Amino acid sequence: MDTDKNPVPDSVAPMENKDDADSFTKVKSKKSQKRKREQDGASMDTDEPVASKRPQFPPISGDKLRGSDEMRKIPVPAHRYTPLKDNWLKIFTPIVENLQLQVRFNLKTRNVEIKTCKETQDITSLQRAADFVKAFVLGFQVEDALALIRLDELFLESFDVTDVKPLKGDHLSRAIGRIAGKGGKTKFTIENVTKTRIVLADTKVHVLGSFQNIKMARTAICNLILGSPPSKVYGNIRVVASRTAERF
Repeated sequence: MDTDKNPVPDSVAPMENKDDADSFTKVKSKKSQKRKREQDGASMDTDEPVASKRPQFPPISGDKLRGSDEMRKIPVPAHRYTPLKDNWLKIFTPIVENLQLQVRFNLKTRNVEIKTCKETQDITSLQRAADFVKAFVLGFQVEDALALIRLDELFLESFDVTDVKPLKGDHLSRAIGRIAGKGGKTKFTIENVTKTRIVLADTKVHVLGSFQNIKMARTAICNLILGSPPSKVYGNIRVVASRTAERF
C-alpha cells in the first residue's frame, strides 16, 4: 500500500523556515543611522572642552630668519645712466646707512645690484630698496622715490595708454597731450588733488602713491584718454577727494 512509503515528518518544515529566517540579515534604514549619529554628536557636544596649553616658542634670531644672502637686480635703460650717475650719492646713502644693505652698479650688465649682509636687520629692507631704485629708474625724483623706503602704504603702478583705448598716430599723441596739459598743468593738478606723483614716459604712465589715491588718479587719467574734457575730470576728482577726506 501507499501508506508504507517514508512519511515526511511535520517537524521538519518549521525548522527549514527557521533556517531561512536566520539566513536573511535585517538592513538598517538610513534614517535610523542618521538619528544615531546626531544623538552621538549631541552627546559629544555636551562634554567639557579640554583646555590645551598655548605653545611657547623662543624668538628667532636675525641670522636664522635671514638665511642666505639675497640679491635684487634692477636693469637701467640707457637714457637713465646720466641721472643715475648724478644722483648716485642720494641713492647710495639711504640704502647703505638706513637699510644696512650693499649696493653697486654693474657696468657690464647695466644693472643696479642690491644685496643683504650681516648688518641687515629687517628682511623687508631688500624689497623696499629695490622699489626705491626702480621708481627712480622709471623717472621719479629721488625725493619722491625715497618715500617708498620711509612709508609702508605706498605703491607703484604702471600701465600703457593703449591698454585703456587702442589709439594710433595723432590720436595717441593727442591723448598723451590731454594727460599732460599745457605746460604740464593737467598732470600737476591731478597730482596735487590726488596726492600722487605721475610720470609720463612716451605711452607709459607710472603712478606713485597710496592704493586709494592711485585709484583716483588712474580713473582721472583713463577719462582723459577716453576723451573727457579736463574741466569735467577736475570736478570729478575734486568731488571724490573731498568725500575721501571726510571719510577719513
